[in-house]
Amino acid sequence: MTTQTNNSQTTQTTRNTENTENTVSVQGSDSTQTVLVTSATGKTGRRVAERLAARGVTVRAGSRTGATSFDWEAPETWAPALRGADAAYVAYYPDLAAPGAVEAMEAFGRLAVENGVRRLTLLSGRGEPEAIVAEEALRAAAEGAELTVVRASFFAQNFSEGLLAEGLAEGVIVFPAGDTAEPFIDLDDLADVVVETLMADGHAGRVHELTGPRPVGFAEVAAEISRASGRPVAYEAMSEADYAGLLTGFGLPAPEAAWLAGLFATLLDGHNASVTDGVKRVLGREPRSFTAFADATWAREEA
Repeated sequence: MTTQTNNSQTTQTTRNTENTENTVSVQGSDSTQTVLVTSATGKTGRRVAERLAARGVTVRAGSRTGATSFDWEAPETWAPALRGADAAYVAYYPDLAAPGAVEAMEAFGRLAVENGVRRLTLLSGRGEPEAIVAEEALRAAAEGAELTVVRASFFAQNFSEGLLAEGLAEGVIVFPAGDTAEPFIDLDDLADVVVETLMADGHAGRVHELTGPRPVGFAEVAAEISRASGRPVAYEAMSEADYAGLLTGFGLPAPEAAWLAGLFATLLDGHNASVTDGVKRVLGREPRSFTAFADATWAREEA
């Protein structure tokens, strides 16, 4: 589950990154490196852009409203954003399994190579067959460039940024997940992995699957947030059809709501409940647990 918008177009984070380019030489490099970060105001793009800038990289924070204009729904913005970049973080909006993603990856990959981009890191979804098709489309179109794929489990930050956060404010998590457990990945870990793949050699052609250290059920998620925040939070399981209706009530068009609810229900059917050592293999450390994420995110008001 890797969409930049809490896995939904309706939950795009609105916090902007710094939308200017920091022209600074990369530490340890003889020349300035420029990295395009797509969806740079989203949950993963914002974190990747911040970390790259901290390492002295020239960051092009691509977004609809920033200094570097980039919009996945406006292909005419892609080539200008890519031109002169050495590498790119590819975070497709709204999801790599969404209709149109394959065609977008084909076109983006061709443009990246044509504009001299040498290294690409693609954010993908763990256990999403449609996303794998889009991965292969980018790999074929960007032949000659180094491509790394990062497949992520469900984001821990989906509970603190976006639509699920709105429900949490009311004290309830409503989701079509049943009693399935998911090894939630902390986006700080994911961003660190992405930056490493963009900056270090040895990742070309590889697929890194990222998860947290153990599966956590949604009822346990609610309990952890309750403990950390000091206020009651409950989990309410919902059917796929009912969740689609809920999203429609929030203003999402019915076809998109049905697709999104189906994606959630499919991915949270238990087949993604296992954990991987992807974070440790890339970073040399264990991923952050959901307990640690909850403690850092929902500190008690009286603390």
